[in-house]
Amino acid sequence: MIIVMNNGATEEQIETVVAKIRSFDLDANVSRGTERTVIGAIGNERKLSPEMFDTLSGVEYSMHIVKQYKIVSREWHRDNSIINVGDVAIGGDQVQVIGGPCSVETQEQMDSAAQHVSDAGCRLMRGGAFKPRTSPYTFQGNGEEGLKMFRKAADKHNLRIVTELMDARMLDTFLEYDVDVIQIGTRSMQNFELLKEVGRINKPVILKRGMSATVSEWLMAAEYIAAGGNHNIIFCERGIRTFETAYRNVMDVTCIPVLKKETHLPVIVDPSHAGGKAWMVPALARAAVAAGADGLLVETHPNPCEAWCDADQALNPEEFRDLMGSLQGIAAVIGRSL
Repeated sequence: MIIVMNNGATEEQIETVVAKIRSFDLDANVSRGTERTVIGAIGNERKLSPEMFDTLSGVEYSMHIVKQYKIVSREWHRDNSIINVGDVAIGGDQVQVIGGPCSVETQEQMDSAAQHVSDAGCRLMRGGAFKPRTSPYTFQGNGEEGLKMFRKAADKHNLRIVTELMDARMLDTFLEYDVDVIQIGTRSMQNFELLKEVGRINKPVILKRGMSATVSEWLMAAEYIAAGGNHNIIFCERGIRTFETAYRNVMDVTCIPVLKKETHLPVIVDPSHAGGKAWMVPALARAAVAAGADGLLVETHPNPCEAWCDADQALNPEEFRDLMGSLQGIAAVIGRSL
């Protein structure tokens, strides 16, 4: 961290800053220029924060010079990390598509969805047993019974399951049903107690971006999980909220190369929640793969018109198969497979 002093800062003010740095067992280097004095904190600067110094007399501003997120940073782990979900690798040369309905409705619906997802060539399936909804009067999911239906349907086709955890009290239930990948949804991205809980287990976690979260905030949320010991983290861009009303969310394609530069962890994209309309999903999915995404989270339903949740953005089985075919070509162009 560096602390820049005001022009005309006194020796007493400089010594106050130096003393504060040393109180955290760090060394201080004082560089006196013609107009400014700059004090550098030497050591583990993550012990410090700008707020500790910005209110001190004589300080103009302070700033970190290393990233606050350490474990998830590429600065400390140069090679790409591959997250293994059983025999399925996320983050390698193969782009993984996670298909399935928004919510677990009935056993018949899940059996049909699993069949279509498997036939399309996917090895992972999504589905929500617990659903965070804006309105308390809309379908909230089937809960534990939904997990049971999901597991039964997926096992018939050897599919790995991905589902959202909303409450840390349900974590043991998720482990009981051997959920392969735990999803932390956009509304829970900064539920730090929940992040700490999934940090203590050895399960892959998909961390969705908060609807108004910066990339830095997103990375710091991942650091909460990693700091607990679980480094099996997958970032998921699902669109951010802006002033635009023509579509559900704005899919931030730019975040894909930015994250690839900042972190060694895989990055996937949810084009379904970004666009909010089924007709937008293929174009957004292809753009994400072309930009370097390691996977996609795509909603598909046996009969979207009858879906209990997010019917407008779900692809029917034929549309899903067509999308998978077009993605193969995009992946091949950039030296990857599907």
